[in-house]
Amino acid sequence: MLQIAVTGKPNVGKSSFFNSATLSEVEVANYPFTTIDANAAIAYVTSPCPCGELEVTCNPRTGKCEEHIRYIPVELIDVAGLVPGAHEGKGLGNQFLDDLSQARALIHIIDASGSTDAEGNPCEAGSHDPLDDVNFLKGEVTMWVYSILERNWPRLIRKVMSEHLNFAKVIAEQLSGAGVFLDDVLEAERSITDTNYDKWEKDEILDFIEKILEHAKPIIIVANKIDTPTAYENIQRLQEKYDQVIPTSAESELALVNAQKAGLIKYQSGDDHFTIVDEAKLSDKQKAALMYIDENVLKKYGSTGIQETLNTAVYDVLNEIVVYPVEDEHKYSDQKGNILPDALLIPKGSNPRDLAYCIHTDIGEGFTHAIDARRNMRISSEQELKQSDIISIISNK
Repeated sequence: MLQIAVTGKPNVGKSSFFNSATLSEVEVANYPFTTIDANAAIAYVTSPCPCGELEVTCNPRTGKCEEHIRYIPVELIDVAGLVPGAHEGKGLGNQFLDDLSQARALIHIIDASGSTDAEGNPCEAGSHDPLDDVNFLKGEVTMWVYSILERNWPRLIRKVMSEHLNFAKVIAEQLSGAGVFLDDVLEAERSITDTNYDKWEKDEILDFIEKILEHAKPIIIVANKIDTPTAYENIQRLQEKYDQVIPTSAESELALVNAQKAGLIKYQSGDDHFTIVDEAKLSDKQKAALMYIDENVLKKYGSTGIQETLNTAVYDVLNEIVVYPVEDEHKYSDQKGNILPDALLIPKGSNPRDLAYCIHTDIGEGFTHAIDARRNMRISSEQELKQSDIISIISNK
């Protein structure tokens, strides 16, 4: 299952984000390092389900489908708070960085209100510049990877040169424990012009690592606490400087989801509104809280940003698509008659043979051909699959 890490300084709302995205029960408190061990739970990305278009009732085996919106599971990892100097052992040090090795992408939560200082301690709202927090995560992860390579760099490069080995493969092997793959190193290698690796100094190595991490651990900036008065101007400044900044209010999302679960409102994550079911059941305090969220979050920003963050991470940053494998292309079902039972996330650019291997190694090895269920037509094993394709894989195993 796709794994994404929720990262950032203490007290910026990481655990609230994690709770609201997964409906988990991670402890939330107003002091550094509330989250001591990595927590993992299931969150969901959304996509229009073909059941509406095909006028059928689907039977998801994982996730769910509500009003023709499919909820597809991914794994979120909530890791312990990071402080500047973690790669040197400060804060919780390498424990944090080791937890990141499992993740394909990093959701970096920052406090857009400016009420958390550089070390993650509460401070007066607006007294800390959240722009200062953006680059330090990238720097800490870069230095962590550098520490892995630096101690063996001269020996590795001598071996590459003397034995005429593939540079990218050697580096990928060294970084495999950090969750770096060969494709990540190859992408970085394509962007460099100086291949005199034996002449590289620290700056050249760091530049190369940064290029690797752009592919291996892409970062999504999440500007949290948007409901506070000091956040709006900071968010505008962040969005002017960085391409991928998503405004969020994790506490608002958590409040809305809990109200929905209690039957007080109708609300789906990602919506720009909610509907009160029975106003008589709400206390004055609850009404005031809901109206505050409506005015300061939903009407101002269009959503709480939680679902947008997850979808952006999976579809836009990691370039995944949703494909529906079926066994009976006429009924869009599996052998048991379950309609559209599985919604799989696979890399954009994948073909039917790739999909077969995603389902099971044996099915991939026995792959013979594939059928586009919508058109009831055999397709090439090399044809690029599209978002929401329904595909029947024919295999001799």
